[in-house]
Amino acid sequence: MRQVVWNGERLGLRDVTETDVHGLHAIYGDPTVTQHMPFAPRTLDEVAALVDEAVAAAFTEPRLLYVMAVIDIERRGLIGVARLHIEADHPHSAEIGFGLLPDMWGRGIGTDLVRLLLSFGFKELGLHRIWGARSPANLPAQLAMLTAGMVEEGRIRHHVHTPHGWRDSIVHSALEDEWTER
Repeated sequence: MRQVVWNGERLGLRDVTETDVHGLHAIYGDPTVTQHMPFAPRTLDEVAALVDEAVAAAFTEPRLLYVMAVIDIERRGLIGVARLHIEADHPHSAEIGFGLLPDMWGRGIGTDLVRLLLSFGFKELGLHRIWGARSPANLPAQLAMLTAGMVEEGRIRHHVHTPHGWRDSIVHSALEDEWTER
């Protein structure tokens, strides 16, 4: 396994480890953070299981799943989680997802994180297409993806089942050739 470390100006990405469970639980266990995610807040044990799966996925070949801690470079602390999942049937394409601690919201960090994920996917992994789906009500994610250069493609009706019922998703994407032109 090659350890992922990918840095931008304000943020860094690295593979999650067992030592990140409590920091990730502050994200995945927070009802405010998970309000637009397709699952209820996770317990500490559920987060530990997710980390175990992510660590195991880092050793697979070809590697299709990257679950990374988002690090504030200045403070060196974990402030979020980012996920990039390469589609097995379409290895040129990957889905991204992310979550940040609430005290990081409203500072442009989401936009920086999307830009960092695009940079990692296009430059490091050689992907052609990167996409993400968001809740229609998640306007900060919309702003982050659009500002980072992703294009809104459209709505998938009743895309995910959440604890509150079926939810539509709005899909955004970036293509490698469009991204490099920016």
